Amino acid sequence: MFTVQGPTDRVVVVGAGLGGLAAAMHLAGAGREVVLLERDQRPGGRAGRLEIDGYQFDTGPTVLTMPDLIDDAFSALGEDYRDWLDLIPLDPAYRAFYPDGSSLDVFADPQRMAAEIELKIGAAEAAGYLRFVEYVAQMYHVEIRDFMDRNIDSPFDLVTPNLARLVAMGGFGRLQARVNSFLSDPRTRRIFAFQAMYAGLSPHKALALYSVISYMDSVAGVYLPKGGMHALPQAMADAAAKHGVTIHYGVDVTGVETAGDRATAVITSDGARFPADTVVLNPDLPVARRDLLDDPVRRRLTYSPSCWLLLAGSSQGYSQIAHHNIHFGAAWKQTFDELLDGRMMSDPSFLVTQPTHTDPQLAPAGKHVYYVLFPTPNTQGQVSWPQPQFRDQALRLMESRGYTGFADAIEVENITDPADWQARGMFAGAPFSASHSLLQTGPFRPKNHWGDNVVFVGSGTQPGVGVPMVLISGRLAAERVTGPQPGYRSKAWR
Repeated sequence: MFTVQGPTDRVVVVGAGLGGLAAAMHLAGAGREVVLLERDQRPGGRAGRLEIDGYQFDTGPTVLTMPDLIDDAFSALGEDYRDWLDLIPLDPAYRAFYPDGSSLDVFADPQRMAAEIELKIGAAEAAGYLRFVEYVAQMYHVEIRDFMDRNIDSPFDLVTPNLARLVAMGGFGRLQARVNSFLSDPRTRRIFAFQAMYAGLSPHKALALYSVISYMDSVAGVYLPKGGMHALPQAMADAAAKHGVTIHYGVDVTGVETAGDRATAVITSDGARFPADTVVLNPDLPVARRDLLDDPVRRRLTYSPSCWLLLAGSSQGYSQIAHHNIHFGAAWKQTFDELLDGRMMSDPSFLVTQPTHTDPQLAPAGKHVYYVLFPTPNTQGQVSWPQPQFRDQALRLMESRGYTGFADAIEVENITDPADWQARGMFAGAPFSASHSLLQTGPFRPKNHWGDNVVFVGSGTQPGVGVPMVLISGRLAAERVTGPQPGYRSKAWR
């Protein structure tokens, strides 16, 4: 395994996103002197916070799963995350709405979920669902230790007994086909396959091994930190600071000083120089390579679709919705084909999250916070951004899906489109980074190290996209600096 050679006493981490924070916590726990530089005035990176007139909005991920990985980061400092963070289980994890007017609640408890399916669809489908749960749970246990929570330098590193198990389970087949082998109703087939979008792929093309995403949210459970998602990076930053990590906010890093293949310091826009034995970079990997190391990624990668995001503070509530609400269009395979071809969905599916459903304190009394997300092509697609007319199109579609009076009830709003994501430092305007095709997964994903002593962290490198994977990437980055941690065993290995 590649490990930084030479002194590693002083580590400078650039970016206080979830990956950078996790790396800083693991490094500080291993006895390193850690300096963390963040361009914003608070931690979080993509898991940011926007406050407008008493409304508190999370600007990035809203789905939090696998708290065991949060536990790992805090445990590296000898802390219990429960002393820093209050996680509220969401029940249901999702509510799915279908074009025929039906709905289906997704519960983390398999028996409750089976009862819901039996009530709404039938006993045979419920039995198929329970077999599916057994399958994805086994898939998770096969993958987590050898293929996710581990630095992988070469395809040969994948040759473990679990690789044979993964092959035997059909992990290299197609996700939708595998889901369909257990489930027959279009509603269950969609709710347990849409997660492929997190990996930047159609479920018809994604590998079945990505069914573990369904396990993470639909079986293991979905949570909301009290105070919103931003409470997580804030808690991580506070714990890191308690244990000696020096955090500088409002610092714009413009480059990494190098001598040959070795980083010697980090340079900021005001000319400050932070000497470093090792540098950990949390900005989006291709952007960090291009802008901070002057060494662009030469390999042409395929990037995930992007999204159009509306944050709205509203006086209107809706009794029919839950915390997370997925509204499926009638089309399925077609919409994925359109997105991956760089075109807008002709029959959109979209997500509406109402954080105040669970934590009313995120808005003024009696008011509500909404997070409305439409998948869209990224900036490399056939659509030019911005698209000012898209707001009206989205609001009309919401009205048709039961959000009566939504547009008129908006008191404050903020819109982010793919061009905005790109301006914030996400390559191709893709918050979900490079897609997880076979040749962009594991050892084929951009490496998490450069030169002699630069390490990358975040969704652009191993193990990949999503809050759980980014938290793991922080530990893997730290391991590149410290070497393997004797006796390490993640709580997520179960």
